[in-house]
Amino acid sequence: MQPKIKLPTSVREIIATLKSAGYEAFAVGGSVRDLLLGKTTSGWDFTTNARPQKILELFPDSFYDNRFGTVGVKVFDKILKASRPVADKSQKSEEDINQDKPHDIYEITTYRSENSYSDFRHPDNIIWGDKLKTDLSRRDFTINAIATDGNSIIDPFSGQDDLKLKIIKTVGDPQARFSEDALRMLRAVRIAAQLGFTIDNSILPVIRRQAHLLKNISWERIAMELLKLLAADYPADGVLLLKNTTLLSLIIPELEAAFGVEQKSPDRHHVYDVGTHAVMALKHCPSKDPIVRLATLLHDIGKPPTMKVDHKGIITFYNHEVIGARMARNIAQRLRLSKKQTDKIFTLVRWHQFSVDERQTDSAIRRIIRRVGVDNLSDMLELRIGDRLGGGARETSWRLELFKKRLAEVQVQPFSITDLAIDGYDVMKELNCKPGPRVGQVLTEIFNEVESGSLKNDRQHLLQKLNTISV
Repeated sequence: MQPKIKLPTSVREIIATLKSAGYEAFAVGGSVRDLLLGKTTSGWDFTTNARPQKILELFPDSFYDNRFGTVGVKVFDKILKASRPVADKSQKSEEDINQDKPHDIYEITTYRSENSYSDFRHPDNIIWGDKLKTDLSRRDFTINAIATDGNSIIDPFSGQDDLKLKIIKTVGDPQARFSEDALRMLRAVRIAAQLGFTIDNSILPVIRRQAHLLKNISWERIAMELLKLLAADYPADGVLLLKNTTLLSLIIPELEAAFGVEQKSPDRHHVYDVGTHAVMALKHCPSKDPIVRLATLLHDIGKPPTMKVDHKGIITFYNHEVIGARMARNIAQRLRLSKKQTDKIFTLVRWHQFSVDERQTDSAIRRIIRRVGVDNLSDMLELRIGDRLGGGARETSWRLELFKKRLAEVQVQPFSITDLAIDGYDVMKELNCKPGPRVGQVLTEIFNEVESGSLKNDRQHLLQKLNTISV
């Protein structure tokens, strides 16, 4: 006898509402998989023999704007405190308003079968079904084709066995599954990276043969899966899987070209080729941010086009960070990342070669901070740690620790003219001059003295300094 599965209250309520109306209802997909693995999960999916219109009637806070039989149901937190009744809705307190906001959206999909996938992503025809097994048979992987209502587990394709074996298999013929939705190939790699699973040997050659179908998928969807992969527990393994399945050559061909580009030469510390080093840097990057991890993966992307070997056999990559930053920006734009994400990647790649030297002046360190940006400093340091460990070095060094200390110390001082305790209005007032280039020149002169440490960034001190300057 199968043990009961403890489902969250909101999930049990969805199932109970559908069953009380005379329909079948089951939680299904990734959330059930994660629950069986003992992992936290969210964004629950359900399947039922109820038609979309009936689901809309049963759940007032729901919406249906697609042709795939999926209804979105807004899930609200339980009201913990009684709200005071108000006649005027505009007078609601902030707490009352927050209670109107759903904390999640669950998806309920009608049993269905599908056929013909002319765009290699979506079915051309959908037929509503009445049997759960028929619905489960159209799903991607066995570990995602497990359903439960809390009382029993429906597992017609032995997904639980594959969970125990930590292996990813398709439901039925892998060639058919990937032809239906080419994104499933990338999703297989992403799930493997998230769970630490392996992909079944029956699937790998099929992905290699059909990898070209990924060209039919939008860059936005590809980027979404890639960022999930990079945010996973095993991102480096995921990238190597992308390479081994040839998917990487379609997504980031610039990185694919870095494998086999040698770095080992006299007086060089590197032990890996450029591509392998990038993956190792990703593996050791302490950041959990997928954008920082992507920047780490791409930090040496400019090395292949800048590689040169001198007469002594020494390999050089002069200005690879400049070329690499442009390439990284092009990659981010190709993936349709936001401007903010693209700018961060560009900045981290462009300035990852900063010097760490105990002889650096405060001015030199401030220049680094201005270039990288205060908000990106910790990300840059985490990229640098990944870079070091990915090259075979120790996790840290006394120079790096000293550099971190210096970064904190110099931030007490102003970084730009706008950080001065006076501004242009003060200059015009004290010097009795009109707006013009001279105002900026005076502020620059004062800033240079403050930055060098010869003048304190104190308003009274700076106003006194103004009195010594001639117009």
